[in-house]
Amino acid sequence: MGRTLVAFHAHPDDEALLTSGTMARAAAEGHRVVLVVATDGGLGLAASEYVGTSDTTLGSVRMAELQTSARALGTARVETLGYADSGLGPETDPDPPGQVRFVRADSEEAAERLAAILREEQADVLLTYDANGGYGHRDHVKVHHVGARAAELAGTPTVLQATVPRDLLVRAIRFATRIYRFPPEFDPTSFERAYSASGAVTHRVRVRRYASQKRASMRAHASQASADGGADRTLAAFLRIPRPVFDLVFGQEWYVDASRPAGAGVAHDVFG
Repeated sequence: MGRTLVAFHAHPDDEALLTSGTMARAAAEGHRVVLVVATDGGLGLAASEYVGTSDTTLGSVRMAELQTSARALGTARVETLGYADSGLGPETDPDPPGQVRFVRADSEEAAERLAAILREEQADVLLTYDANGGYGHRDHVKVHHVGARAAELAGTPTVLQATVPRDLLVRAIRFATRIYRFPPEFDPTSFERAYSASGAVTHRVRVRRYASQKRASMRAHASQASADGGADRTLAAFLRIPRPVFDLVFGQEWYVDASRPAGAGVAHDVFG
């Protein structure tokens, strides 16, 4: 019998990096997959061609990219909670007219918005982020807290926090820096305090068979792949990885289930 998986992310393109393989696998196995983003990603870094005019904002471009990604993954429904992107800068921008930056949003109100979707979908599993918010973006940390509360309100039985084993990631980045020049904004040392320790991982999901869908999901977010002057950003760097290596590097996705009993071992199915 099919189950329902809801993936909750901060911005368009976040799903591509952390959970797209799991989403594609669940959809291919006959489960219903729903994608929810807290914001439209309107403060994301992008080349000027994507920022647009009075008729086209970066947020609308990114929401269209999200729909393309969702189709590649077999997602049945895409929703946004309607908050504004909080951005990456040291200071949070003022709220835009008619919206609230997600980091400033009332957490209980935001959780109820998500809980309404979880109830409507009778969700079996909710995907969020680990306590570090992955690499620490303020909106990602907010997703962690809002997602946990929403699951509590809706009675969603399983919350899996998307993560990457920190020690594995650090080793991989150190190796990659020997053969690849990362974009200027990429700080390899920041990952030494990001994501989760390997010992905290409770689910290791094999998604290598769905690498094509994961790659297509990444490619859908073209606005996040380049900056002015033609410089590649991290997403573009990932897409330049040769396909056999890409399939190996992105062939697994990891999660933390804070409620899983100690000693229960590592699961390989989000519905297990």
